Amino acid sequence: MEEILDFLRRLHDNNDRDWFDAHRSEWTHVKGLWAAFTAELIEGIATFDATVRGLRPQDCTYRIARDTRFSADKRPYKSWIGAFIAPKGKKSGYAGYYFHLEPTCDDGLLGNHLLAAGAVCIEPTLLRSIREEVLDHGSEMRQSIHGARGFRLDTSNSLKRVPTGFPSDSEFADLLKLKDYCMTKTVSEEWVLSGNLTDRLVEEFRRTKPFIDQLNRAIRYAWEEM
Repeated sequence: MEEILDFLRRLHDNNDRDWFDAHRSEWTHVKGLWAAFTAELIEGIATFDATVRGLRPQDCTYRIARDTRFSADKRPYKSWIGAFIAPKGKKSGYAGYYFHLEPTCDDGLLGNHLLAAGAVCIEPTLLRSIREEVLDHGSEMRQSIHGARGFRLDTSNSLKRVPTGFPSDSEFADLLKLKDYCMTKTVSEEWVLSGNLTDRLVEEFRRTKPFIDQLNRAIRYAWEEM
């Protein structure tokens, strides 16, 4: 993991195509290290969540190149790396487990190392199904969130009012307002670089499985109805 972090730091400080081209062979090596790590993490998560069994690293990882077409920030490369392990892969629309590795900086995506569990940027039909799940089984969701010790529900992307079609006086109004259903936990670099990282991530994510299961129950229902 130290090699990956070192490369990301230098890429952050030299984020241009000339530097990257001169260090492309190093990126190929780092990419291979991350793929091997992701394969181990998939295997570890599959011990408690069989829905991710059989995924390949390329199903869960992302390109290092940034899409700058609609961004004022024209830096060509990401200075972070991540893996999103979800049923059928990162583009499936299902909730899953995400590990984000990013050396601390003020202008990155998240600015730190992060564990996340859930779903973001949810398609409207799937989001409605999740909210219906909340309306019917909100107590179960609260229990799942509470049981994921060390994680917190991310409420930063929420509506000001309960969405149309749902009761504004619901006891689960705070959950119905969410646009992303995701729990997060930041970790230090010391935590990342300590031994047995994969095993420790698996144990952290294991606590979020009831939350993931409930989200994916709603998402699966929506896909079947579409």
